[in-house]
Amino acid sequence: MWVSDKWRDYELIDCGRGEKLERWGDCILVRPDPQAIWDTAREDPLWRRPDARYARSSTGGGQWEKKDVPQQWKIAYRDLTFQVKPMNFKHTGLFPEQAANWDFCMERIRKANRPISVLNLFAYTGGATVACAAAGASVCHVDAAKGMVSWARENAKLSGLEGAPIRWIIDDCGKFVEREIRRGRQYDAVIMDPPSYGRGPSGEVWKLEDNLYPFVELVAGVLSKEPLFFLINSYTTGLAPSVLTYILETVVTKRHGGHTDSGELGLPVTDSGLVLPAGATGRWVADR
Repeated sequence: MWVSDKWRDYELIDCGRGEKLERWGDCILVRPDPQAIWDTAREDPLWRRPDARYARSSTGGGQWEKKDVPQQWKIAYRDLTFQVKPMNFKHTGLFPEQAANWDFCMERIRKANRPISVLNLFAYTGGATVACAAAGASVCHVDAAKGMVSWARENAKLSGLEGAPIRWIIDDCGKFVEREIRRGRQYDAVIMDPPSYGRGPSGEVWKLEDNLYPFVELVAGVLSKEPLFFLINSYTTGLAPSVLTYILETVVTKRHGGHTDSGELGLPVTDSGLVLPAGATGRWVADR
């Protein structure tokens, strides 16, 4: 398991009974978490007085119950700064467990000792984009949601990367990659965080179990002759990390050599000393 344990502005204080108690900067939030199925004594008094709680509805969805929480605020990870805020369906605009992947990408880019171009697909609010740019890479950030791309640009600006070589693309990821292949454009590294389920701009249905393998095959077509890494994130329940290994070994290793490591991401829990699992990641890396 890759544990994101270098945070100062984020803390997973406790979790259990389907919820997690978190500190985001100075704000205490309670949010649902489907992995935290165990019982907990909830001895920490912050459980009873969070600044905001996302309460699920019996009919589906839910809503924030806010007390004294800003509309939005900033948190930092190492030298990176991000804007966060309570969003629909429990989210804040940042997945803190991904910090382990940001560290991985930054280390690989810095050790490459050559210019590195990164393609970040389903790039959301740009955590990985900002990390790769801060490490010196040029980045192509692609997401179909205009609002998420705008938010990512703000995160880059907050991190002092307003002038960094980042292309901001609002587009369907599959269609964009197809055009990049026709244009002959190549990238040294790929990051993707595809959804479990979604619909494209023309009503196309995306289902991870059906579409991930052919999509990885497609994206492999934009890899350069000397690729550095290929990273896949997955939050799909029931998809084992070893599935990501099999996909990357079958598609990327057969063409470029290298090897794949896959595992869970995790967040350390302050009150229990345990680690909360938070999704799966597959990392293909070149053997050089």
